[in-house]
Amino acid sequence: MTNIGRRTFLRGMGTSALALPWMESLAVDGQNFQIPQRAAFYYVPIGVVRRGFFPGEADATIPKGNLGSLRRSLDKQDPNFNVRSLDQLTPTMTPLSGLKNKINLITGMDRTFQQGTDVHAQCASCYLSSAPPYTIKGTAWPLDRTLDHLVADVAGKETPFSTLEFSCNSHKDNKESIYFDNISWYGTGHLAPSVRDPRKMYRRLFSTKEIERYRDVTDLVLEDARSMKKDLGYADGQKFSEYFDSIRSIETQMDRLESMKGELAKVSFDEPAEAYLPRGEYIRLMGDLMVVALQSGLTNVATFMVGPERWDTPYLFDGLFDKPMSHHGMSHNQTKMIEQLLKVDRFHMEQYAYLLEKMEGVMEADGSTLLDNTLFTYGSGLGDGSTHQYNDLPIIMAGGGNQVKTGQHINMPEGTPLANLWLTQARMMGVKTRRFADSSGEIEAVKA
Repeated sequence: MTNIGRRTFLRGMGTSALALPWMESLAVDGQNFQIPQRAAFYYVPIGVVRRGFFPGEADATIPKGNLGSLRRSLDKQDPNFNVRSLDQLTPTMTPLSGLKNKINLITGMDRTFQQGTDVHAQCASCYLSSAPPYTIKGTAWPLDRTLDHLVADVAGKETPFSTLEFSCNSHKDNKESIYFDNISWYGTGHLAPSVRDPRKMYRRLFSTKEIERYRDVTDLVLEDARSMKKDLGYADGQKFSEYFDSIRSIETQMDRLESMKGELAKVSFDEPAEAYLPRGEYIRLMGDLMVVALQSGLTNVATFMVGPERWDTPYLFDGLFDKPMSHHGMSHNQTKMIEQLLKVDRFHMEQYAYLLEKMEGVMEADGSTLLDNTLFTYGSGLGDGSTHQYNDLPIIMAGGGNQVKTGQHINMPEGTPLANLWLTQARMMGVKTRRFADSSGEIEAVKA
C-alpha cells in the first residue's frame, strides 16, 4: 500500500495502525480524523457474592439455600444517593487495582422481574433491553431490542460488522434454551446469536474463504431480487425493497471487509488451534479476538458473555478446585461453598482486568488508548445467585475517556432503573433518544 493509500485507509477507519505500535508520525497525520467511540459489554452469569463485591458488606448475611426470587437484598440496600472516591477495592475487585482510576463502581441500580418466567433466562436475555414487565407482546418475558444494536445504529454504520457477539460457553451439552446463553437481540424473538468457538470467530473476522462464501450467496440473492422486482405490484414492491436493502447491506459489509484485508493481514493473530483450553485461557483468547476486532475497525460494538446462566455443567476454573464444580450449583449452597464462590467471582474479575489492561495497552493515533475510547461495562442480570435478586446489581463501568468522570463509587438511590445507565451510555455513543426502556433519567455522576 502506498503512503497516501495507507493514510487514507487509516483516516477512513478512524483508528491507529491496527496492531502496529503508535508512532508520532501517524499521530500528526491523524489529527484530521476522529477516533471512533466503541462500546463493549462483559456479562457475568449468576450474579456475585455480595460480601466479596459490595463495599461494606464483608460481614453480610450468607444466604441459606435457594431463596427463590427476592425483590430486595438480604442486607439493607443504601437508599441514598452518594458518590465517593474509589480508594479501596473490595476483595473481588482487587484485580482492577492497577486501573481503578479508569473505572466506576455503580451500585443501587435495579431491574424489574416479570412473573411467570425463569429467573435466570430473563436476567440474561433481558439484561441489555430492560423493558418493563408485560409491555412486550409475543413473548413470555420483556424481551426487546438490546442496547448494543441501538448503539450500532450510530457507531456501526461504517464497520464491516455492526456488532459482534462473543460467548465463552465451551460446552456442547445444550441443556438450556437460547435465553440462558445470549444477551444480544435484534428485537423480540430475533436473536443475535453469539459465537462460542474461537476458530469460528477467527474465520469470521479474517478468513478470505468466508468472505467469498458470503459474496457468492449475496450475488445469487441480489440477481434473483432484481429479476423478480419488475413483476411485483406497488405494495409488494415496497416490502421487497426492504428485503433487498437488507441483503444489500450484507454485500456492503463484505465490500468493507474485503477492502480491509490487506491491512488486516498485518495483525499478528494466528488462527486458534482445535484443542481443549483451560477455562481462563479460553476466555482470554475470545477476549483477544474481541479486542483485535475493536482495535482494527472490524466493529465498534461487542457483547462478551463470560458464561451461560444456570448451566450446571461443571468447570475446573483453571485449577481453582480439585475437581470440576458447577457455578450454579454452588450459588445455591453459599453457606458451605462461600469461599469457592468468592474464588469464582475473583476469577471472572481477573479475566475482565486482563481485557482492560490489554485495551489500555493499545495506543490510538492521537496518543489515547483503546480503553479511553471504549465504554466497557462489567455486569450481571442478578445481584446474587442464591436469592435471585433483581435489585442492587453489580456494575462496573470502565473507559470512556474525557466523556466520563472515573475513579468513583456511585451509589444510586434504591429503585433506580438499570436502564438509566443504558440511556446514559447510548447518549454518550451519539444515540439521540429521550428514553431507553424504563429509564427515568441519566446518571449525571459518570459524566465528566
